[in-house]
Amino acid sequence: MRGTPWSGPARPGRRRRAVALVGIDGSGKTTQAHRLAAALTAAGVPARYWRNAGGRRWFTRLARRLGRADAQRLLGRGGLLFVESVLRWLAIAQALLCSRARGEVAVMDRYAACQYASILAHGGGRFAMRAARLAYAVFPRPDVTFWLTVDPGTAYRRIELRGTDHESVAYLAAAADAYGRLPEREEFVVVDGTGDPDRVAAAVWDRLTDPAVPGGQPAPARHPGGAEAGRPNGPAVPGARHPADRRGEPAPAAPRTRRPLEPVESVEPVGHYVDR
Repeated sequence: MRGTPWSGPARPGRRRRAVALVGIDGSGKTTQAHRLAAALTAAGVPARYWRNAGGRRWFTRLARRLGRADAQRLLGRGGLLFVESVLRWLAIAQALLCSRARGEVAVMDRYAACQYASILAHGGGRFAMRAARLAYAVFPRPDVTFWLTVDPGTAYRRIELRGTDHESVAYLAAAADAYGRLPEREEFVVVDGTGDPDRVAAAVWDRLTDPAVPGGQPAPARHPGGAEAGRPNGPAVPGARHPADRRGEPAPAAPRTRRPLEPVESVEPVGHYVDR
């Protein structure tokens, strides 16, 4: 597996364990984490996608059945942050233990930084942050953490287009600011999450396989997406089509929305949100 990303030790005596994708909701974390896990596996590096959600979607559904507006109205801000921290901790612990036992790279959709950002965005206070950092300190830092960045307006529209949940522009802006204020920010590999998913996936792959990037490794001899002589490598997804293959084709129709889009300039109370 020489020359394949994630095949060698990150530093002497240490094997690679995890790569994490973080960012606000609507930044494309889930899409790119799935694609990266598939790309690594296709390149000969066994990898598995792990969804490290905090349970807010489930609690929001429960809250609505009980006549409450959302999970925060059901549990309170402190209660929701506590439950979210515990559930995300358990999810990350399971992902790391299972991946280690199977000899796989854990591709993490969210990691500890997401919980810290959530606490900051909701004004959880110093005690909540200290407790979370103490609890999450048992986990190793990912070998690479990709921060997918998009502006809150773009993230909002993506969430509305998928039609399964809702986030306010105010909360998305607060969350984006929270990620930028984390001490871990200096270690993030920043990738622009705006635009075509194929191009974002290719950017993630290029940074992952760049030896100049902390945690990066040389690219395998053949890109998992396939590359033909005389053309750039395709997107980091097995069997995915290269953007050049779509020249001259009409743009795909936009998905239908379930509600009219909210003007980006408007601001809603930060307390109303749903996380995946």
